[in-house]
Amino acid sequence: MTAGKHLAADLIAILPPCPIPEVARLGGTLRAWRAQVLAHFDTGGVSNGGTEAINLIIEKTRRLAHGFRTFTHYRLLLATPCTRPRKVNHA
Repeated sequence: MTAGKHLAADLIAILPPCPIPEVARLGGTLRAWRAQVLAHFDTGGVSNGGTEAINLIIEKTRRLAHGFRTFTHYRLLLATPCTRPRKVNHA
């Protein structure tokens, strides 16, 4: 077990009985997610950043289509390239 994983495991063990409510709550959350938190050290720090980036694009598109009520119209939005006018500097 790496030093970081030992430190995280020790922290997860000592936080829940803390008399400060906010720290105890954090400790309870970390205890509930103990396996996932400690797995970070076994996977070399793998994250879901790529998935979150794609999800952000999907959600942004969904927000842009707030007026479309049918899938056909929504599909047209996805097929149409962004044609926002560019700002031109007249110098």
